Amino acid sequence: MIDSPASGNYPHAGMRPAAWRDGWDEGTDSLFDDRHIASDDEISYRTLTYEVTGRIARITFNRPDQGNAITTDTPIELAAAVERADLDPRVHVMLISGRGKGFCGGYDLSIFAENGFGSGDGPDSTDDPVADPTIGTVVDPIVQARNHNPFGHWDPMADYAMMSRFNRGFASLLHANKPTVAKLHGFAVAGGTDIALYADQIICADDTKIGYPPTRVWGVPAAGMWAHRLGDQRAKRLLLTGDCLSGKQAAEWGLAVESAPADELDQRTEELVERIARMPINQLMMIKLALNSSLLAQGVANSTMVSTVFDGVSRHTREGYAFQLRAATVGFREAVRERDDPFGDHRRNQFTQK
Repeated sequence: MIDSPASGNYPHAGMRPAAWRDGWDEGTDSLFDDRHIASDDEISYRTLTYEVTGRIARITFNRPDQGNAITTDTPIELAAAVERADLDPRVHVMLISGRGKGFCGGYDLSIFAENGFGSGDGPDSTDDPVADPTIGTVVDPIVQARNHNPFGHWDPMADYAMMSRFNRGFASLLHANKPTVAKLHGFAVAGGTDIALYADQIICADDTKIGYPPTRVWGVPAAGMWAHRLGDQRAKRLLLTGDCLSGKQAAEWGLAVESAPADELDQRTEELVERIARMPINQLMMIKLALNSSLLAQGVANSTMVSTVFDGVSRHTREGYAFQLRAATVGFREAVRERDDPFGDHRRNQFTQK
């Protein structure tokens, strides 16, 4: 027979100081008592690492030699890691960051811009669907390279089917029940901002370079989050020029909640996520859902759909094809240099503090 509170033997929460601070997995009255989750070492990823320390799930992009450039694996693995943290009763908050010199340098577009327009001769090409389950799907890099052939036919819905999958994976940061924090350092540009702007909170180093230079040619921010995060005027100020913000400016403009000197970023980030982690999970969930209801009512889904379509269009205009053909002729980096040189910011972080 179960003791009742009236018996005086019932181990109710009022018998412990501040029992509301217990995690979902803590205390004998926990729903998860005696239930054990899989070890963090039992699942591995190609583009990121996953670790839980205390109440914080740490998702870290792990292609430092490539600037953490986005591949077809990235959105799938990010969504899987976010879902893993969302279901883990130990986790109160997720921290997203990048290993190496920067957070994320955007999409790994060289296969579209440099390689043989779907010839299968790219450095990472394969025909083995066992080794790569994307083979033969809409996200197959060879299929999409063929759909970027300036001398062929473009199927806009095959393009949309591919890009919408990327956005769906990145948007897991916004749609997760638990809060997500993106820590930016070095650079978060192009597609890297599609990921970061879906996070609930952004904290960054003062000298981080943040923006979407591909609006100058061959790109529109497919996530469509800039106006929702910055407002109409400031979003247009950046995207109509392809200019970038510094991390310090991002905090001043309200894109980030905080910026810090680069050597203090880790400490300041830990202070933020540890503070969030002190909150009960159900409180965090209710607060996020309530605030997201306002954000989503602004039309986030519609913005994403329209922006994703226009991103595809931008890669298949006369100007877009000219950029792509130039990249195929002289290399992607040289084409980017020619794109950015007139603006005076090619490969230069104009916000580095002296």
